[in-house]
Formats: sequence, C-alpha cells, structure tokens
Amino acid sequence: MAQSLDLIREEALKKISDCKNTDEINEVRNTYLSKKSELMSLMSTLGSLTPDERKEFGMKLNQTKSQISEALNAKQEELATVELNKKLASEEIDISLPGRNFSRGGKNPFYIIEDEITDIFLGMGFSVASGPEIETDLFNFELLNIPKDHPARDMQDTFYINDNTLLRTHTSPVQAHTMQESKGEPIRIICPGKTYRRDDDDATHSHQFAQIEGLVIDKGINIGHLKATLELFAKKMFGEKREIRLRSSYFPFTEPSVEVDITCANCGGKGCSMCKGTGYIEILGGGMVHPNVLKMNGYDPEVYSGFAFGIGIERVAILRYGIDDIRKFYQNDVRFIEQFKKA
Repeated sequence: MAQSLDLIREEALKKISDCKNTDEINEVRNTYLSKKSELMSLMSTLGSLTPDERKEFGMKLNQTKSQISEALNAKQEELATVELNKKLASEEIDISLPGRNFSRGGKNPFYIIEDEITDIFLGMGFSVASGPEIETDLFNFELLNIPKDHPARDMQDTFYINDNTLLRTHTSPVQAHTMQESKGEPIRIICPGKTYRRDDDDATHSHQFAQIEGLVIDKGINIGHLKATLELFAKKMFGEKREIRLRSSYFPFTEPSVEVDITCANCGGKGCSMCKGTGYIEILGGGMVHPNVLKMNGYDPEVYSGFAFGIGIERVAILRYGIDDIRKFYQNDVRFIEQFKKA
C-alpha cells in the first residue's frame, strides 16, 4: 500500500505542476483530497492492519496528504500572482499622456468687487448687516428724512407693491433698521445689497443695481473720520497712489453731504478725456448723518454723531476693469465672465 501512496503522490504532483489556472488547481484538489478521493479511501484500510503496520501506514498517508496539499497551495499562490500581473499589465496607465483639463468657471466681476469691498471694511472693524429688499415707505423714506412729497423721492422712483410697500431704492433702510435695533449704542456697519429704481436700461443705467452703504455712529464722530475712512478705502481698492477729494453735495439723510472723487487712473490726476479734463472721477457719495435721522431712530444728536456713505458696486467694477456696459454684469455671457477667470 506504501507503493500505492507513492504513485498517488507522484501523479498528483505532476498534475499540480501542469495546472495553468486556479480552476485546474481546484479540480486536482477535489480529485486527491476530497472525501471520495482514492487517497481518502485508503484511510478505511487502516482497520485491517496490525498496530505496527497501521502506525507506519498512517504516518505515510498523512505525509502524502500534506505534500499534495502544500504543493496545491504553492501552485495556487503562484498562479494567482501570474493572473494579477496579467491584469495589472492590461490595465496599465500611460503616465506620459497629457492629463485631462477640467476648466473652472470665472467669477462675475460684480462679486469680485463686492467681496473685495467687504473685506476692506471688515479689516477696518466694520460688521456686515443685511435687510429685506421689499421695504415699507417708513424705512425706505420717512425714517431717512425723506417725508412724503419730498422732491428727493422723484429721483428714487421705484416699483410699488401697494401704497406703503415697495422695492427698496437704496440699502439705507438697513441703516434705519440697525439704528432702531441698537437702541442708542455705537454702530459700525456696511450694508451690501440689491436696490431697484424705475429706470430705462442702457449702457450706464439699470433698473436693478447694487450698493454697499456704510454707517458709523458714536460720540465725537466728525467729517475727518469720514474722509480718512474713504481715503483708506480708495487706496486699498485702487492703489496707494490714488487720492480723493470731497465736493459739497446734497442728500436728505446727511448734513453736510459730499460727493467723493478719486484721481483718474488714466492720467493720474493731470486731466484727460476719460475724466473730462478734471483729473478726478466720481465714485461715491456720503456725509454726516442728519440730526433728524439720528433723532427718529433713537439717538440724541446732542450726544451722538455719525457718518454714512454709499458705494455703487457696478460703478467700482466699471472703473477697475474698464467695462463699457453695466448690462454685462447681468447677462451671464460666458465670454464676458471668462475674462475674470483666475489662472
């Protein structure tokens, strides 16, 4: 029977050596190591042997079984490695090929400028306030010293929902809301947002536009603080060489009121066709908060003073980038937006 075991072992090892894939390995395993295999059937003959023969044949049987099993495992591991290498070779990536270019969209210059202006004033200690675009006549006009039948309302003709409700004409109502909520405490805010006026759309006008208004209220605030704040803004926004000048103007919610001009970028203040020979270009308006506005919104004008200003986001973007038509901000033309794509 020992010779039979040797024949089984040699035959099994040869078949294992000839295996080409894991399926053939499994077939050999079933042939020689399953319960119905010839090798396992020899186990039943142990009972007919003497103790010494049983011991010797049993050891030989276990040794043969172990040799076949080890050979099967080794061959299976070898074939698995070969199959894995074939798969890796077939799925090889040529890293010399150029990568795919995933193009990122550009950012509308409107939002570039809005973010920059906001960051500048946040750096000065301002906080951001917001309010509704649908306003009451009280907050849009009356609390800002623009009573009914005031001539300034003609310049801010807007879209009315009813006699008392309208689309806001400026972001100044946010200032009134903030003053009333602050209950006489100091304020330092900016108010970015959309505004609406009944206007014919053309290259320089739009029925919808955006502002960033600022408001500072505290004890001892004067027009020098306004000038210093706007001068710092102009230098950070347009460059350190820019200078500003204040011209007397009129706004019903500030007194005194000023228009703020900045030296022309094209001629550096010398005068050219862009600035119409003046050397300056208007960028915003502002002034000291009118005592009536302070009083109507909970502040004692004998104790507190403040300044306010309003910046047109589109106007700043037009000056910064030389854009010739305000409508381009809202038309979503990809060719326009792509000019402001970061490298």
